[in-house]
Amino acid sequence: MTEMVYGAVPDRGGEPILPKWWRTVDKWSMTCVLLLFAIGLLLGLASSPPLAARNDFAPFHYVQRQAAFGGLAILAMLITSMMSPVMVRRLAVLGFLASFVALALLPFLGTDFGKGAVRWYSLGFASFQPSEFLKPGFMVVAAWMLAASQEINGPPGKTWSFALCVAIALMLAFQPDFGQACLVLFGWGVMYFVAGAPMLLLVLMAGLVVMGGSLAYSNSEHFARRIDGFLSPDVDPTTQLGYATDAIMGGGLFGVGVGEGQVKWSLPDAHTDFIVAVAAEEYGLVLVLVIIALYASVTVRSLLRLMKERDPFIRLAGTGLACIFGVQAMINMGVAVRLLPAKGMTLPFVSYGGSSLIAGGIAVGMLLAFTRSRPQGEIADLLRGRVR
Repeated sequence: MTEMVYGAVPDRGGEPILPKWWRTVDKWSMTCVLLLFAIGLLLGLASSPPLAARNDFAPFHYVQRQAAFGGLAILAMLITSMMSPVMVRRLAVLGFLASFVALALLPFLGTDFGKGAVRWYSLGFASFQPSEFLKPGFMVVAAWMLAASQEINGPPGKTWSFALCVAIALMLAFQPDFGQACLVLFGWGVMYFVAGAPMLLLVLMAGLVVMGGSLAYSNSEHFARRIDGFLSPDVDPTTQLGYATDAIMGGGLFGVGVGEGQVKWSLPDAHTDFIVAVAAEEYGLVLVLVIIALYASVTVRSLLRLMKERDPFIRLAGTGLACIFGVQAMINMGVAVRLLPAKGMTLPFVSYGGSSLIAGGIAVGMLLAFTRSRPQGEIADLLRGRVR
């Protein structure tokens, strides 16, 4: 009866962790994530052999690495999703501090792997990208600050979180990594809006972002080149965007057939940034729509479950994590179809990349932990005064 009235799962004292987790976790969202990872392995089989051949590796070298990193990501997701919100917050604080220090030291100890942007640490057997782990940690830490600021005599959490957000965005922009900087700003902006930010302040923030983009265009050749390429009415067929556009157009509704695609032989980032072009060429619009539906399902289901949450910290942190998950996918696919300028951003759980996979597993694990059903009334009940 309680569940019917309040829309929540009653507490069962002394229940073992695994049965309680399985009963309360969002199984549909978890299934969608597992399907995205399976699609990523399938597309990796198609896109990575040409790169392996160019680098004198075995044909499925990158697929095997993706499976290994993906296994760690899934394990991290499951373990994190079993944690309580307090444990998730503690994990996020520690992870954020470590990632922030690593990001600050990148200009001195990092490498660019010949790509023109110092974003990684080379570990010999693999590479590490601090910004991927920084995002989920920052979303949770910023949500904690924003929630604390709503308490009576609480700290100035809005000011602290904004200062931290600006500092992170500047460090990312100097790499340069404007895509991740924009994603961090967007995630913080969404949480700030949900926390009750004045509309005038949000408009002011949008103006500052436009001004920052103008300054970057004037002072960064890397940024200006990408913007000019995006605004140009003609697409150079020998560029990454040109190859991706031709592949997507050639795939049609059902694709050219498994293994028959040609874009993977031309695109150096076919297994990462432009993985959706491989999907569109070999499997057609049908698979692309399935991928979009899976990302939309995780994002929308999470937001709907968070709307029932009373705790402001859980509601804010979950909203930030859900939004950056969905928006990162949207940016990656938008770049591939030339709706957005090139960003160098992976497609979560589908693109190849150890840092992206493991950090994505932790982020989705946090989201699943925040969206688990809890023994509470819905927030609407508080507004109607129904909760006794």
